[in-house]
Amino acid sequence: MSVASRIMVIGVGNEFRHDDGVGRAVTARLAERAADRPLPPGAVLENCEGDPARLLGLWENAGLAVVIDAAHAEPPHPGRVHRLALEDTRPARTSTTSSHGLGLGEAVELSRVLGRLPSRLVVYAVEGADRSLGRGLSAPVAARVDELARAVEEDVVRHAASEERT
Repeated sequence: MSVASRIMVIGVGNEFRHDDGVGRAVTARLAERAADRPLPPGAVLENCEGDPARLLGLWENAGLAVVIDAAHAEPPHPGRVHRLALEDTRPARTSTTSSHGLGLGEAVELSRVLGRLPSRLVVYAVEGADRSLGRGLSAPVAARVDELARAVEEDVVRHAASEERT
């Protein structure tokens, strides 16, 4: 498999901290859907607790990396989805941050310095309502899981199709 054809879909978060588990919920939904609608060859579903070193290792040299993570924003709008697409550029500063302490800008810059930036990075940041200890997503976040799975699938299929044309 060439580097450009490698596609990583990474659900970030902790399923034992309510809405922080949204990334894992989306990758689980994609895995369920794969029985009827398999993702293109080269697409891999992974989960990560949010450790920057693991995250960078997962997306290293990928043609496309799609990251789904919980976010915090002021003022909060639980369930709101922010989509950021980065193609060898610095991310714009936004009012949302990851729920893991390391901001997207810092993770991307660290990845760039280490030579581990994917060719294309798409981040879905979902504003959460509850990150206390416990399982299960809040209603506004859970209501977005199917929509997010479809959006991620579209990104992956679009990337795979563009690779086939080149």
